[in-house]
Amino acid sequence: MGKQRMEQNWERVRAQIFAVWGEIDEKELKKARGNLNKMVNLIHEKTGEDRSLIMQKMSAVI
Repeated sequence: MGKQRMEQNWERVRAQIFAVWGEIDEKELKKARGNLNKMVNLIHEKTGEDRSLIMQKMSAVI
């Protein structure tokens, strides 16, 4: 269900991701679009933030 909601609200989700994690690159984010695990891994690689914390924040965004 999260993936479907993410697709439907992509522009809002994208803006929120950039607001929370400014280190994320547009090109990288497009590659991970629609795949929550890829997004979490990307954010973790870029920021070093704990994956469980990223998931909590992503749940609020989605």
